[in-house]
Amino acid sequence: MSQLLHRNNLFVLITYFILSLVPFAPWLFGQVVDRPGRIVAIEFIAWVTVWALAKRPALFHWLLLPAFIALPVELYLRKFYGQGISTHHLGIIAETTPAEAIEFLGNKIWLLAFLVVFILLWWALSWVAAWRTRDLDWHGRSRWVCCLLAVAAFSIWLYGDQVGIKPSPFASLMLSQPLHKSPPASVNAAAKSAPLPAASAGHSTNLAVTPKPAALASAAGAPHKCCMLPSWASVPFQPEPFGATWPFGLAVRGYDFWKEHKYLEDLQRKNRNFAFGAHQVSQQETPQIVVMVIGESSRYDRWSLNGYARETNPLLKQEPNLVSFSDVLTGVAATRLSVPVMISRKPILQSLRAGFSEKSFITAYKEAGFKTYWISNQMSFGKFDTPISVFANEADVTQFINLGGFTDTSSFDQALLSPLQSAIHDPHPKKLIVLHTLGSHWNYSHRYPKEFDQWQPSLFGVSNPAYTNLANKPALNNSYDSSVLYTDWFLEQVIKTLKSTNALTAMMYFSDHGETLYDGSCKIAFHGHNTQFEFHIPGLMWYSDLYKAAYPEKVEQLIRHKRARINTENVFHSLLDLSDIRYPDEHLERSFLSSKLRPQKRYVDSYGWSDYDNSTFKGDCREVKDNSKPLVQLKD
Repeated sequence: MSQLLHRNNLFVLITYFILSLVPFAPWLFGQVVDRPGRIVAIEFIAWVTVWALAKRPALFHWLLLPAFIALPVELYLRKFYGQGISTHHLGIIAETTPAEAIEFLGNKIWLLAFLVVFILLWWALSWVAAWRTRDLDWHGRSRWVCCLLAVAAFSIWLYGDQVGIKPSPFASLMLSQPLHKSPPASVNAAAKSAPLPAASAGHSTNLAVTPKPAALASAAGAPHKCCMLPSWASVPFQPEPFGATWPFGLAVRGYDFWKEHKYLEDLQRKNRNFAFGAHQVSQQETPQIVVMVIGESSRYDRWSLNGYARETNPLLKQEPNLVSFSDVLTGVAATRLSVPVMISRKPILQSLRAGFSEKSFITAYKEAGFKTYWISNQMSFGKFDTPISVFANEADVTQFINLGGFTDTSSFDQALLSPLQSAIHDPHPKKLIVLHTLGSHWNYSHRYPKEFDQWQPSLFGVSNPAYTNLANKPALNNSYDSSVLYTDWFLEQVIKTLKSTNALTAMMYFSDHGETLYDGSCKIAFHGHNTQFEFHIPGLMWYSDLYKAAYPEKVEQLIRHKRARINTENVFHSLLDLSDIRYPDEHLERSFLSSKLRPQKRYVDSYGWSDYDNSTFKGDCREVKDNSKPLVQLKD
């Protein structure tokens, strides 16, 4: 034991101990560590396994270099954003150029350089210490026993993962029992209204669906039950809790990033050679700026522009060149499914299927000579975000600026205004700028600064409100309305910025979907519940005086069609028509700026594809029920 106190041995052991303490860093900042005992147990097993397989620290110390380098980033995110490194953060780091990093850091670049040198020196010195000592080598039979146990455990886990695990007798008994009773209404309502975790809230397809337990699902689909692993023999390894450890959990996060990046590349490969053959037929020499703002979780009837009693749009109502549409639908109440329909020609009836063989309006604008930007306050990588990133990466400049994700530490949408200014000051004469906002994403009270907390009582300052408690209904609705008030301010800032230029300018805004908010006697909230409140969305267009002078016929048709029945499929065609961009396979009958606009059937994701305009709306929840038989949905 005294040998462990030698300088090299002590230095190596303290280094590894410090690395292992990283998951407990939230305690330093007054935050909560979830299941600390489990973290300690997993880290102990991981250290023992790696040490046994490598025999001496010097042989696995190289593998710890990424953990050393990532350590300051992890601590920074823990302190200021209450979360560790995720696939989103790895995506931002991977896509940030050295020039952009220097511009972002400013004078702090020297502090970062010093920190990097210190970290690399720490790693090098600890490696030298590990190399010089042989006291920490693991000899003897115990090491081989640990190696055999590790190999056996991994083999059993891999077999169960690939072949399947038999359900336990208790689970089989539960599966064989008929269900005679439905859950109590209160339980069903609470389950329906509960949102997804922070990383994915606002992006699900249907929160009311309860998936089968993995073991039962595996048993149901297994072709050879006799070959499945008995439940008692399974290894209780799960990537998610392992990913919460340090330093070995970084491998899980890195794998998740690689998997999402590969998925993104696969989606991009499908349409890599696609081209619209687009060109601009007029105003080709005129400086132009088009801004497309994608909203989030905003519903039509909470905008005073559309008749809401509360003054949630005091600034936009003063804009004379603004047209608000009264009858716009989204087909799916989920961001990852609805946004691709809005920005490409992907039909709503294909929205539940992964990928699309065409590119978005960004590529069409590029072909027409515009420099394109995608500036997002949402996430770049993740199960619910990568399908949108595949289109975002078509832009000449792509920026994801929100390190906080969808949590209470996320950026307000005003963070988009500075990159917007930079894009506008770009000397290129023609620009398309897409701003993807957080809008009214849950938690509503975290989407606006204190000065916009207009209606009381509210949830402002409440970290984890009991959202399934109907007693919070007034506060929840008040905070939601305040988030719309903030959106009004944000859009007005975008318009003011466009007015300050000498260019021909225009702005469109459409939300991806709406929200249900315990309306009347309705006992559900958020989205994924097939209600009218989630499908009926706000949409508007603002145009400059120069735009009106250049395209008087388009403005005339815009005003004429402000009450037309349209949906998000119309956005792509209208946005290209806005700049008089033409291409061989165009469909002006889908543009609300064209005299050729024709009504189309509007399907929504409600018990299949329901014809919204041939539906009834049930109860205070306004649940959409097709009067005929809904179309069957095709999913991947």
